[in-house]
Amino acid sequence: MAVIWGLDLKEMQWGKFKNSYMWNTEYYMRRTKFIIYQLAMILTIVSESLGTAAQSDYVDQQKLISKLDSNVTVHNNNFIGIASYNIFVGIYVATIFGSAFFFDLFWPERKESQAVKLAWKICSLLACLFTLSCALAYTYIVASQSAYVTGTNATNAQRLLAAYDGSPLRYRNNGHAIASIVCLWPGMGFTFASTHLLWHSLAHIDAYGPKSFHARTLGNVAGGKGVDEDCLAASNVDGTSVTQPGYAHTRPGTHAV
Repeated sequence: MAVIWGLDLKEMQWGKFKNSYMWNTEYYMRRTKFIIYQLAMILTIVSESLGTAAQSDYVDQQKLISKLDSNVTVHNNNFIGIASYNIFVGIYVATIFGSAFFFDLFWPERKESQAVKLAWKICSLLACLFTLSCALAYTYIVASQSAYVTGTNATNAQRLLAAYDGSPLRYRNNGHAIASIVCLWPGMGFTFASTHLLWHSLAHIDAYGPKSFHARTLGNVAGGKGVDEDCLAASNVDGTSVTQPGYAHTRPGTHAV
């Protein structure tokens, strides 16, 4: 099987989607990362899909009204523009964290250069900036803006809009637009959480490798090496000392219980 960028493609196996492998505890924060990554992807993609439905309606609104009366124009490009940006954001988040998900699934022990690790960090940080800016702009436009019609009087404009019988001029009355925003905000939150996990995971790999504390401890004991000091350091996740089996200390003249 071909090897691309140091990744052996034979490792891409359906068997790795089994619960026993996908959700094991052998690799550091594996289950947590997989859950958070997928939530970020799913929510932003759902937001994108709902926004696309609303966007499509407003594009059709422009076309139909202009077809009914070539002198009349519906101005709703602000919504079309932000919905287009939301599509980009959804695709970007799914690309970055979808790649992280599949790379960790198929090649959890891959070797990456510092340049590649820096690229992961930059791309994830951009995902945070994109989702935040999109959520703020999208919310502002839908909450406070509306489409409007020029080139005719109010009565004829109402007649033409009634003939279309589609999206409301006031964006906050559009159910698809509201649902899109409702999904985008938690999607943004999980994107931030995914970025934190990715950076934290890369730091752990640099210090201890991809294996979890649990897996490294079992490996050392099975190999007759005892408990690794690095494993002890890694267990102090909250900054407090954790006494491990075999490392209890007693004062002279006392007995450990």
